[in-house]
Amino acid sequence: MEKALAGPSVVFEIFGIPITETVVSTWIIMAVIILGAFILTRRFEKLPRGVQNVAEALVEGINDFTAQTMGEKNRWFAPYAGTLLIFIFLANISGLFALWPPTADANTTIGLALMTFVLILYSNIRYKGLLGYLKGLFLEPIPIVFAPINIIGELATPVSLAFRLYGNILAGVVIMGLIYSAVPVLIPVPLHFYFDLFAGILQSFIFTMLTMVFVSMAMETD
Repeated sequence: MEKALAGPSVVFEIFGIPITETVVSTWIIMAVIILGAFILTRRFEKLPRGVQNVAEALVEGINDFTAQTMGEKNRWFAPYAGTLLIFIFLANISGLFALWPPTADANTTIGLALMTFVLILYSNIRYKGLLGYLKGLFLEPIPIVFAPINIIGELATPVSLAFRLYGNILAGVVIMGLIYSAVPVLIPVPLHFYFDLFAGILQSFIFTMLTMVFVSMAMETD
């Protein structure tokens, strides 16, 4: 319980830079993703079999999910959406493997949310033009009156994304810490399937879907 509330601890230092459990867990997850991509794609054949079936089913599922959420014309966004979905999912469930979940650290979720915010800002400017974006931000629907509301709405997007994911995953870590401190070790194990696995899948799906929705909205033109 105290560990959950204290947050990730420093594991070691590199040239005086503290490396926390969050960073170590993130490195491990990155290695797993890279190794998994290598194993799934190293021997592609015209007639898929074995792990190639798994790889193709995963890619096709992510492509269809992107097309359903953002529209067929934005299917090109699938590689980023898929990477985001897989990374957040693995980060969320890493507690099952005795790692500190990176998404239980606000630094990670804020970083992910800022990436989404940059994509939203870029899409707005690219598809509406800088003047069109600024016009919608400061002059519509009524100049001066709604400008502050529009600005707050823009800034609220990354904040809500970051703290929704962070709050849900950290809450699971804290609750499991409380349970482990109150009951024998074997009893809380099934609860991991909810607080780590189910919640991990759900929150990774929500974050990725909201990212796609916000970006696709930014791509819309009048």
